[in-house]
Amino acid sequence: MSSSDVDVDVVVVGGGLSGLCAARRLMDAGASVRVLEARDRVGGRTWSKEIGGATFDVGGQWIGPGQHRLAALTSELGITTFPTFDEGKKVLDLDGSISEYRSQIPNISIPALLQMQAALTLLDRQQKLVSARNPLGAANADELDKATLDSFRRKFVKLKSVNGLLDVAVRVIFGAEAGEIGLLYFLAYLNAGGGLLKLAEIRGGAQQDRFVEGAQSVSKRLAAKLGDAVVLSAPVSHVRQRDGGVSVVSAKGTVRARRCIVAVPPALAGRIEYEPMLPGRRDQLTQRMPMGNTVKVLCTYKEAFWRQRGYSGEVVSTTGPMSVVFDNTSHDGKVPMLLGFVVAKHARGWSELPAERRRALVSDSLVRYFGKDAADIDELVEQDWSTEAYSRGCPVGVLGPGSYNACGDALREPVGAIHWAGTETATEWTGYLEGAIQAGERAADEVVAALGSARRGT
Repeated sequence: MSSSDVDVDVVVVGGGLSGLCAARRLMDAGASVRVLEARDRVGGRTWSKEIGGATFDVGGQWIGPGQHRLAALTSELGITTFPTFDEGKKVLDLDGSISEYRSQIPNISIPALLQMQAALTLLDRQQKLVSARNPLGAANADELDKATLDSFRRKFVKLKSVNGLLDVAVRVIFGAEAGEIGLLYFLAYLNAGGGLLKLAEIRGGAQQDRFVEGAQSVSKRLAAKLGDAVVLSAPVSHVRQRDGGVSVVSAKGTVRARRCIVAVPPALAGRIEYEPMLPGRRDQLTQRMPMGNTVKVLCTYKEAFWRQRGYSGEVVSTTGPMSVVFDNTSHDGKVPMLLGFVVAKHARGWSELPAERRRALVSDSLVRYFGKDAADIDELVEQDWSTEAYSRGCPVGVLGPGSYNACGDALREPVGAIHWAGTETATEWTGYLEGAIQAGERAADEVVAALGSARRGT
């Protein structure tokens, strides 16, 4: 539908899960709403496609324990989930040396295991001192913000193998290298999601379950409930504040509203033109929080030969190009699939390589891990999120050293009639679908309170 010259109570920029949840909460409170989505689809960084006759996610795809809002929403919408397959031997590629293991702990030396446990214990202790809601309130926030994750861990972790394994986890969770991540931001992020192990693991962790119809089904069904309030193919170019209200200009026309929620990552929010200009701290935030780099590589096969040989399909690799691999077979087992993540430094420039070279890199790696049958890929699908105009990367925006002190307190602070949502602004499960929901609902509550105050003349 066209949104030309529409007057509503609230306009939401972004039709990802955060923006849609904000819109629903507002409509439930009695507000009139318009959601402007730049793409021709809803779902943001979730995107489900048919591959080989089944539905798979080329974007975010998991739900784990503790993600209560997402669990409640999927139940309400009639969406079913199923466990991520993780039974059998796992593969560790440690600097080119291949080994196998069955426990949650990789097959590394006793000294390395002890140092890994010490590092995880130290991180757990440190993260508890940094509130996800107010990282700058930590007693040593200034010192922590000056450091990177890499500079911090190298004071305590001396073994190359342990640093390599930590790098794998960090690359997959953030799409960035340890030297690019501010320590204060990192610790707050861990605290929001329950710790490094919970963010990295399958069983009992953030990758425990998948959606039968794909993760995008959550946004699709939610958007269907919102009806004509959602406008697709409407990229926003300008947000103008004047006379106590907001005018939002998109490719589908102008929406005038009393309040605006911008529910896109800070890096994308910074590409919108604001009148008047945003305060310096908020503008700096949009420049200092680039998106991570993630490429998902999905390979279908005629049969799940790795399962037949007792493998879970899981790989952890310190060498790349795929840092981790998962069994990603369809819920009914009819379309066997291995899923690889090319992330952080390995992802930069990936799409610039010839397609034949990329396929060879993927195939050769999988053959090393699972044998010659891994070369018989039926269909290979890649999704490089840095090439998505309305994402510019995945899975999350990342703050570097010094950034929290410079502008981190602008992450959720409203600017006049403009409020901020998106998973980057979450204080629970930041960077995940659960965080997107929490952030959208929090922004909607701010707006409802502001509209109520305006009605009362306070």
